[in-house]
Amino acid sequence: MRSCADAAPTAAGRDPEVGPALPAWSEAFASGSRGRRSRAGPFGALPRDEVFGDALGAGVVVAVVDSGVDADHPAVRGRVSRRLRVDVDGDAVRVVDDDNAADLVGHGTACAGIIAGIAPAAELVSIRVLGADNRGKGRALAAAVDWAIREGIAVVNLSLSSRSEAMFGAFHELADRAYFANVLLVCAANNVPGPSYPSLFAAVLSVAAHDVPDPNVWFYNPSPPVEFGAFGVDVDVPWRDGGRIRATGNSFAAPHLAGQAARLRSRHPMATPFEIKALLAATANPTP
Repeated sequence: MRSCADAAPTAAGRDPEVGPALPAWSEAFASGSRGRRSRAGPFGALPRDEVFGDALGAGVVVAVVDSGVDADHPAVRGRVSRRLRVDVDGDAVRVVDDDNAADLVGHGTACAGIIAGIAPAAELVSIRVLGADNRGKGRALAAAVDWAIREGIAVVNLSLSSRSEAMFGAFHELADRAYFANVLLVCAANNVPGPSYPSLFAAVLSVAAHDVPDPNVWFYNPSPPVEFGAFGVDVDVPWRDGGRIRATGNSFAAPHLAGQAARLRSRHPMATPFEIKALLAATANPTP
């Protein structure tokens, strides 16, 4: 399992398995392709001011399953209510509270900062599953999602994915459980070609990157597997140790829609995952 970051200029250097600067699943949202995504939806476009109102995420908990979150970073300070980590020891996998669970990379802080910028009243929970190399075990991700479902977390940001076919069944079951438990999984598509999980499952809200430098621009793709495109190219994001960088990847697109989903769940507390997806589709920007 790995994060979905692309060209993040960190001290650790570029991950050799990461694809080119334009994330692999972003072709649907590239400037030359967006026009082909146009369609006349059954409900037409809905006005955002009516759908979102002035909601900023109050009363909504968003879990960031990632490399941890630097809770002292100015971009998220005061927003992180709980920090946990997932320990894998042989066959044993445990989710444990850890108030000292720092961000080992910066990736999780970036995602949390994007969410906090869009939904500043939302409460953030950090669940660390990635190590200092920005990698982790599929079982750790599964345990984190299972914990979020059991806790009834409203929105779960997963800017990471697994390419393991052995984990297909487990992630498919978790995606369905989350859907029926009213837990919205927002999943970044993998940046390298080939299937990745759980982003390919219909029960989740899947996201890839576009290059329009506006956090309030998102597109709907009527020809999935990836359904939504959000800002994810050359994004100014918070990083570990109080810093900031510019980074590219589907990782940074997903939290833009996790933040918007938190606003919707604040405005419409009884909305189900499919209703949140429908509202995001109905309020998506028109494609040229």
